[in-house]
Amino acid sequence: MIDNTENSQRKNKIEDTEQSACTLCPRDCKKNRADGEIGVCGETAAMRIGRAALHMWEEPCISGEKGSGAVFFTGCPLHCVYCQNYAISDGGTGRQITVEALVQIFRDLEAQGAANINLVTADHFIPQVAQAIRQAKDQGFSLPFIYNTSSYVRVEALRMLDGLVDVYLPDMKYMDVDTAAKYSHAPDYPVVAKAAIAEMVRQCGEVVLDAEDAYIRRGVIVRHMLLPKHLLEAEKIIRYLYETYGNRIYISMMSQYTPVGDIGVRFPELADKVRRKSYRKLLDYAVNLGVEQAFYQEGEVAKESFIPEFYKE
Repeated sequence: MIDNTENSQRKNKIEDTEQSACTLCPRDCKKNRADGEIGVCGETAAMRIGRAALHMWEEPCISGEKGSGAVFFTGCPLHCVYCQNYAISDGGTGRQITVEALVQIFRDLEAQGAANINLVTADHFIPQVAQAIRQAKDQGFSLPFIYNTSSYVRVEALRMLDGLVDVYLPDMKYMDVDTAAKYSHAPDYPVVAKAAIAEMVRQCGEVVLDAEDAYIRRGVIVRHMLLPKHLLEAEKIIRYLYETYGNRIYISMMSQYTPVGDIGVRFPELADKVRRKSYRKLLDYAVNLGVEQAFYQEGEVAKESFIPEFYKE
């Protein structure tokens, strides 16, 4: 058995060398990001963020009335064709920061009243993020850390966060290989995401909500954003999650898909918002399946006004 000291030393060694020939994500580009090469994620090892602010539009147990302290990281390994945050995932918008600066951002968000720290799309910066969380916790920082991810990340990389992240907020975007290949150029996404979510559940276990304020303290909430004309695949995803994890996790079924840019020209089937009738069918399917712990969206949420402004640097 590896004791805590040996385990910490092993993690630090992995974190120090991982980006010299980057294999954090399944793209396995092996770029020397630590030496300034740009990986398939669009980034070197120099950590960049596109926004850090209170975010009010997450699930109720995350944002609540206080707001979630969201830190949006620049770059992304997945590059979905319909990305809602394309300005930072592909556009290169963002500010370069150090690990120490990230820790200070955590404290600034805490001072603003954040209920938690929400790390959005940080998979390609996991080593730095792990160091920042560890430093913050060593200094007595006590807000829960939420890790918000596409799930296109290797299990070995997620293990750097074991014991550091309190809540995982992963996507389960696709169940079909062809859909994953068409919209994210990642036919391996279903296999990768299943393994990643299993590791997240192993680390964090069942969902725990605070008895007083109902904010989430621990656990996993899996998101699926319904795409236009993809109801059957969405049902497959809900079935898989429920049959695999039952009510140990929460499932968040989202209808906020917003056509951006020229997506409707390149992919005509994605030109329109999700029909309310289709979304209602997905909710009914989940209920009939037996899903009890879930979130759903009401009213008109597919608006570009819900897409935050990002740093221009």
